Amino acid sequence: MRKIYIAGPLFNAHERDYLEKIALELENNGYECFLPHRDQTGIPDDQVAQHTMTLKTRDKIFNNDLNALEASDITVALLTGQDIDSGTSAEIGFTYANKKPVVAIKASETRIRNLFVEGMVSIAIDDIDQLVGAVSKV
Repeated sequence: MRKIYIAGPLFNAHERDYLEKIALELENNGYECFLPHRDQTGIPDDQVAQHTMTLKTRDKIFNNDLNALEASDITVALLTGQDIDSGTSAEIGFTYANKKPVVAIKASETRIRNLFVEGMVSIAIDDIDQLVGAVSKV
């Protein structure tokens, strides 16, 4: 089973819902996914709900995400919004530096974005319905 790290902005319910739809599509097709806002372990609920997390919680989230990136075979990244989210860009860069493929979902947006980050993308697609086919190609 291929493991997939799902990267994308997490700043509002719409973004988180779209990322969850991406995970559901992949999981329904036999892939194992790590979704950072859904799959954290060892984090107390009262810390996740706060904007003022302790340093210990921040370190745990960082390490959980890093371990999931290292264990993944592919990163699927949501590239929507005014610019590519900084955290998403870092996850793409880490994946690329480790010679793993990146599948980008642009959700039919036509903006010109950071060309350096987009240069690390293996395949770009417009929406979730193209995702399983793209993942199977990389």
